[in-house]
Amino acid sequence: MSQTAASEKLEKREKVVSPGTLIRKRFTRNRLAVFGVGIIIFMFLFSFVGGIVSPYGECQVFRKTETTYKDYAGVAENTEFIYTAKENANLSPIVQADTIFAINQGDTTFNSDGKGYSLLKRGDDFYQVATLNKVAEAINIRGISSVSIQKDVSDSTGFKQAYMQADKAGEQSFAVNGTTYFIEKDGRKSVISTADVLASVSKLIFNAYEKDTSITAEFKAEAELAMIEGKDSFLVDGKTYEVQADQEGKSAVFKIDGTDFASASRFSVRPINNDVFLSVPFKEAVEEAVKGEQKEFTFTNEDGKEETFQITKKNLEYTVKKQKETQVNATYQAPSKKHWMGTDGNGMDMLTRLMYGGRISLTIGFIVVIFEIILGIIVGGLSGYFGGWVDSVCMRLVDVFNCIPSMPLYIILGAIMDYLKINPKIRIYFLCIILAALSWPQVARMVRGQILSLREQEFMIATEATGIRTSRRIFKHLIPNVIPQLIVIATMGLGNVILAEASLSFLGLGVKYPLASWGNIVNAVNDIYIMTNYLFVWVPAGMLILITVLGFNFIGDGLRDAFDPKMKR
Repeated sequence: MSQTAASEKLEKREKVVSPGTLIRKRFTRNRLAVFGVGIIIFMFLFSFVGGIVSPYGECQVFRKTETTYKDYAGVAENTEFIYTAKENANLSPIVQADTIFAINQGDTTFNSDGKGYSLLKRGDDFYQVATLNKVAEAINIRGISSVSIQKDVSDSTGFKQAYMQADKAGEQSFAVNGTTYFIEKDGRKSVISTADVLASVSKLIFNAYEKDTSITAEFKAEAELAMIEGKDSFLVDGKTYEVQADQEGKSAVFKIDGTDFASASRFSVRPINNDVFLSVPFKEAVEEAVKGEQKEFTFTNEDGKEETFQITKKNLEYTVKKQKETQVNATYQAPSKKHWMGTDGNGMDMLTRLMYGGRISLTIGFIVVIFEIILGIIVGGLSGYFGGWVDSVCMRLVDVFNCIPSMPLYIILGAIMDYLKINPKIRIYFLCIILAALSWPQVARMVRGQILSLREQEFMIATEATGIRTSRRIFKHLIPNVIPQLIVIATMGLGNVILAEASLSFLGLGVKYPLASWGNIVNAVNDIYIMTNYLFVWVPAGMLILITVLGFNFIGDGLRDAFDPKMKR
């Protein structure tokens, strides 16, 4: 053989290319298809490898310390009467209500719960509820008083003189040898009695300096009497208390042995949390700030640390807010060295959530496509090969599934799963089944059409002549000839499934929190303020969906062109 003939034979042999090599060359010549492969490879590395490399977890919440003002105390000037009964008085709530009613009516006596009571006015907004024991009577005729003593009195002469002085001064009580007597006038006649005080009614609020200090009803009554009478001290249970009242006599501090014991004023300062004890100096600082109409004040606590408080007013009540450091979720933090793509509304790392979200979105896409391809091959293969009534039954089944309205079905099933509180991980499998169940009819129709055109060809007649069983004819000889079209459909379908999953998750019907998918990451932005001010929360997820779908579409277009026999070599 000459050298020229050998060269021509070698050149002819080189031009013979295998179908696989030809498809590969056609595919690689398509730059968009190659670019799409690069996109998908990157997405897989980003989602599956990135989640492993990331130092953070999918559901890890980050916290930060934030200084805020929180409600600490409520303040109001007391305008209501406060009823304080002695321990052994045993006065029912009905008596208490009738007492307040008698005060408002200006009565000096009242009946309640089957008993009679006297109301002794000891000062402005201070009354005592008592039962009176008559001791003497007095009649005043033209300025001359005649006193008739009806019970034994230790010093009758002193008793009469004290009464006349009190009557002349217009006082309602007088004291003789430590016993207080009360005067009730009825025209010219006066009744002098001793009183068994059962309760006190006042608008003053008493505060103890120590948390464990108990202020008795007797102390409150004697303290207020001392304030009214301008005394410097008073005696209760054998103990002497000093009185330091303000110039107006509306508030005072009471001391025992030079130590602050209690205070009294018209202001009520109560803690928001019942476990908190508010000291008297703090209450005084609050009262001073309220009177001065201050919106902010500072107070030095027991540890010597200066704290800042704010005062807000609503109607006639004030709220004291305390500056406090609290741990809160680090929500919507801008991209930084710690969080390259910031944090979301739950304080989770956005980059990590995007990685794990890609896992779920890609996994759902591949599972759904695999299921729909398998179902489509089985139904379409049987329908196309057997024909007849089998074809009719299979195609009617396909028509039934095509007639199912997908969106209402998604909404109904999503509501059912929400009601049953299905685990988010199990919910993903249900989502895959639903998407696959509504997608396979298109694959079945394509497979049926291809098999109808292939089953009458010579190679199928040969398989029938050799006696190969039916299942082998379908899945060994017919289906492989449909694989190029199936690959194209699967590749194009992956993008559609990812879009469908993202749409369902965006509508709250797909993947649920705390699991992440690109769809529910975008769904977290349900506020126009967040959408416009925190672009780093939703734009990356939207871009990943867009790029991934484009990548699969580029690959699908490239495969379709590569498998097309009309393409030039």
